[in-house]
Amino acid sequence: MKKSNIIMLIAALLPLGLFLFPLWKITLEAPQYPTPLGMYIHINDFSDANPHDIKNINLMNHYVGMKYIPEAIPEFKIFPLGILITTLIGVIIAFKGNYKWFLYWFILMVLLSTAGIYDFYLWEHDYGHDLDPKAIMKFTNPDGSVMGFQPPLFGTKQILNFTAHSYPRLGAYFLGLGIFSSLIAYKMGKKNYKKGNL
Repeated sequence: MKKSNIIMLIAALLPLGLFLFPLWKITLEAPQYPTPLGMYIHINDFSDANPHDIKNINLMNHYVGMKYIPEAIPEFKIFPLGILITTLIGVIIAFKGNYKWFLYWFILMVLLSTAGIYDFYLWEHDYGHDLDPKAIMKFTNPDGSVMGFQPPLFGTKQILNFTAHSYPRLGAYFLGLGIFSSLIAYKMGKKNYKKGNL
């Protein structure tokens, strides 16, 4: 088996790390919480960073009219299936395909990952802006519009007295490394092909 194909095989298997490690983490820091509240986002569920964090976030968000964080969303069924299918395709390509197929897999994974990030943004936007008009507490922007509470897609953002952090975790790095490795496999395979035709 060629070295480029071995790298492609590793690239195809690396995204399976999403089933072992969290994909993302959102953390909320505030003076009234000595231990910040946090939530891990996995490929197939949400989990507490500390015991009862999601429950406390839901209780806090209820006062400003935000929706409860659900136990399950449709993406928790779609994303795992997508990773399993693309991993299988990548493995088949590693054994059967030439270097050109490595690039096709890379493009496929970039497109799917971009779609996933966009879906995450839409979920955050809906979560932070579709507020209950009967909420106990209401906040407005300086221009008089209703204040949104959307956490950042990536990075840090101040929301009232909370500092919200949103950053990828180990599962996302496994995915990213797998995608990047497929590009390396393609370049290596292309280089070897040209050498063989000199």
